[in-house]
Amino acid sequence: MNKKALNTALLVGAIFALPQTLYAASCCGGGSASSLVLPKFSNGMVDISIDRESYNGFWNKDGDYVEDPPDSELTQWRVNVGYAHRLSERWQVSATLPYVWNDSQYSGISSRTDGIGDAAVSVWYEAFDAIKCVWKVRRASDLIPAAYFGATVTLPTGISPYDDVENSFDVTGRGFYRLDANLLLDKTIYPWNGTLALSYGKYMERPVNQEYGKYVEPYDKKLGDRKLVTLSGGYSQFLENMDSLTYTLAYAYLKEEQGTLNGRSDPTTGIQKDSLSATIAYSTMDRNWIVKMSFNHTIKEDGYGENFPATDTITMGVSHVFR
Repeated sequence: MNKKALNTALLVGAIFALPQTLYAASCCGGGSASSLVLPKFSNGMVDISIDRESYNGFWNKDGDYVEDPPDSELTQWRVNVGYAHRLSERWQVSATLPYVWNDSQYSGISSRTDGIGDAAVSVWYEAFDAIKCVWKVRRASDLIPAAYFGATVTLPTGISPYDDVENSFDVTGRGFYRLDANLLLDKTIYPWNGTLALSYGKYMERPVNQEYGKYVEPYDKKLGDRKLVTLSGGYSQFLENMDSLTYTLAYAYLKEEQGTLNGRSDPTTGIQKDSLSATIAYSTMDRNWIVKMSFNHTIKEDGYGENFPATDTITMGVSHVFR
């Protein structure tokens, strides 16, 4: 694997972690959804989480898993701050911003850097009028899920390879604008719940005249279209005081097509990643406070990724809902 391709594999891990680690409320609250969305009839929500992502090898372009060199240790910490606000009965808006710390030792290179990551702003439309959570199915309409349609703009507020940095271990963002179309289906039939999240994103082309702090002949670059599918299921346990514990298992599939350089296909780009996660969320009886912890794992074997780092991520967070 050449150096440029290795840099690509190493830098993208942090950029895709955010959508999978912000577990906030759902249609009826309680911490089962996989996106930062407001529960029905609530006015606002603050979400704060801390990630610790450890890197252990990567998949090359052929999907083969490659171990890191001996004595390598790559770790990234992130503090993610998010806020969601209701605009009207069916419309809501949310924003997230991570702050990133990189601590890297790899093939004799040692680096410690920090900086703001890429921000994201989302608008969601709730295609339902009443809460879709039910205790018992009495009619066919009780099976209809809560449906959210949304759009997300990713802003290149982080430090990218096209800024004044020395290597891929210093970056905190990808350096591109991206627009995603999102669909979130959420259904709870107590004590069970399930969600399906679909996202399709397109990057905006940008001019480039430097890479890792060195000036290069100017060119135009665009990353490939991005697809993300997340499927999750969970179980809620109600305590004596009617507080609840929600246990969730999720599978996520991420695919990004090859990008272009001056309109021509760039073979060093294009990624794939399969991952599994487990989450436990504690919610108060009134669903105003949610405390959560999750573990995201990539299967470190051939065929479970392409041009992507293999990571394990532990996330702890808290959400507060304003009624």
